[in-house]
Amino acid sequence: MHRYGVREVERLLRLPRSTIRSLVNAGFVSPARGPRKSYLFSFRDLIVLRTAQALAAANVPPRRITRSLKELRRHLPGAMPLSGLSIGAVGDRVVVSEGASRWQAESGQYLLAFDGDPDDGSLSVIERNDAGAAASAEDWFERGCKLEGGDSGAAREAYERALETDAKHLRSHINLGRLLHEAGRLADAERIYRKAVAACGSDPLLLYNLGVLLEDLDRKNEAMQTYERALHRDPRLADCHYNLALLCKALDKPRQAIRHMAQYRRLVKPRR
Repeated sequence: MHRYGVREVERLLRLPRSTIRSLVNAGFVSPARGPRKSYLFSFRDLIVLRTAQALAAANVPPRRITRSLKELRRHLPGAMPLSGLSIGAVGDRVVVSEGASRWQAESGQYLLAFDGDPDDGSLSVIERNDAGAAASAEDWFERGCKLEGGDSGAAREAYERALETDAKHLRSHINLGRLLHEAGRLADAERIYRKAVAACGSDPLLLYNLGVLLEDLDRKNEAMQTYERALHRDPRLADCHYNLALLCKALDKPRQAIRHMAQYRRLVKPRR
């Protein structure tokens, strides 16, 4: 059975590492351990992680999430089937489709949809629109997510269309800034992140990404301040503590470096 490392899960599910860890710590999945106690996720784990994150974002009560996921996990295949896999909601039922086969998993009344592509092993949330409805910012965002693996330029255009539709669509700002950063367009990435902060406020993941960018621009003091702002919004952002620890060490601030590294280790330490 193929196992997925945290980096693969980040790429496939487009979830930040801190969210993955929080879902693991909440007990939604129990990944295996690899070298140096790194997490190794199964295909079932990937489905459960993405479903748990979407249900939590929809404010589904934790007990209902746990009940739904327990039943869903029991029926899922061990690997991506050649016929593809989709998970959607019909009324108050979660319906799993594998080719011509369909089964139900207990869930609440929330409209969710997921697609898996056996060709590239991707797993993403998709938006179901009424026929003839104009594309929303969320539509463009989801289109961008699906395009990222094969055409980053088209993905950037989709995120730009999302922001034309809704200038406060936070996730489009974050993904567009990240793609520009990865493409080496650092000034453009900073412009997008700054616009996002002005439009959407001090989101911790947004500030974390901006901090990473500022480090790459060798603006270390600004990066440190930005990481600190991110942690003020979300003190459990483990990767931010880690980056800040290394940055404080580079800036000859040993006490702060030790404090943030200790906090990082506490946050990523597996529960017994």
